[in-house]
Amino acid sequence: MARVGYGAAQLPRLHDRRGEAVALLRRAVELGVNHVDTAEFYGFGFANAVIREALRPEDGVLVVTKVGADPNPGGRLPLRAAQRPEQLRASVEDNLRSLGVDQLPVVNLRRLDSGPGLRPEGYQVVDLDDQLAVMTSLRDEGKIGAIGLSSVTINGLRRALPAGIVCVQNAYSLVSRDDEDMLRLCAAEGIAWVPFFPLGGAFPGLPKVTEEPAVHAVAESLGVTPSQVGLAWLLHHAPHVLLIPGTADPAHLEANMAVGELTFDDATRDTLDAVESRSNEVTLG
Repeated sequence: MARVGYGAAQLPRLHDRRGEAVALLRRAVELGVNHVDTAEFYGFGFANAVIREALRPEDGVLVVTKVGADPNPGGRLPLRAAQRPEQLRASVEDNLRSLGVDQLPVVNLRRLDSGPGLRPEGYQVVDLDDQLAVMTSLRDEGKIGAIGLSSVTINGLRRALPAGIVCVQNAYSLVSRDDEDMLRLCAAEGIAWVPFFPLGGAFPGLPKVTEEPAVHAVAESLGVTPSQVGLAWLLHHAPHVLLIPGTADPAHLEANMAVGELTFDDATRDTLDAVESRSNEVTLG
């Protein structure tokens, strides 16, 4: 598995330029991307439609999708929680249909327990065991190949381990490292760590990697961008980290893919490791 993949969340920015979106994804494959992160709620199905058009079986690209939220057209927020077992099953069916496949290789259950974003309320508060029951049933039926978790706490991950978890996708970056214990648990269990918001704040109130003076100093010394330094730090921090940076810009795509070639000496790593970690617990909705 290549350690730098592609996150499709930005593809909807090209909604009126579908040909460019397809070309961007084809370019990602040319650059070595072999895993793509997506969801039916990215652009209300647009991202999945582009993936279906752009990717070919011979590309050997692993498509990882997620459930636990649904589109919310016209709402104050573009998403709403969809945590009920019947909603998880419906979301799997939606992803199967929009991607045009018989099986989703990996599906992340987004729990909404931690990190920035929505929090479940009322009838959307569902026990993890009930959710894992439907996810394992879908796996037994052959509709999904493997189960991942997202926005999960370390206790939630421990409870889920018997179900066979292959990856964890939490908000995590150089400036938000609250999940170090969970990262180590994943390493011990052979679980991939796939950080979203790998450069920090996509929401107001979240710290941003690219605003750190130390990151700028390192970038200048290496002749790269602060974003590349932040992404490369994740790869150097732990060997089981897989990146899924998203972009709608071909130049940014190439810059993201190049971070796999960046190396840090010990002094540089010490400088970056000394950056203060701040909370990313920002609730929306």
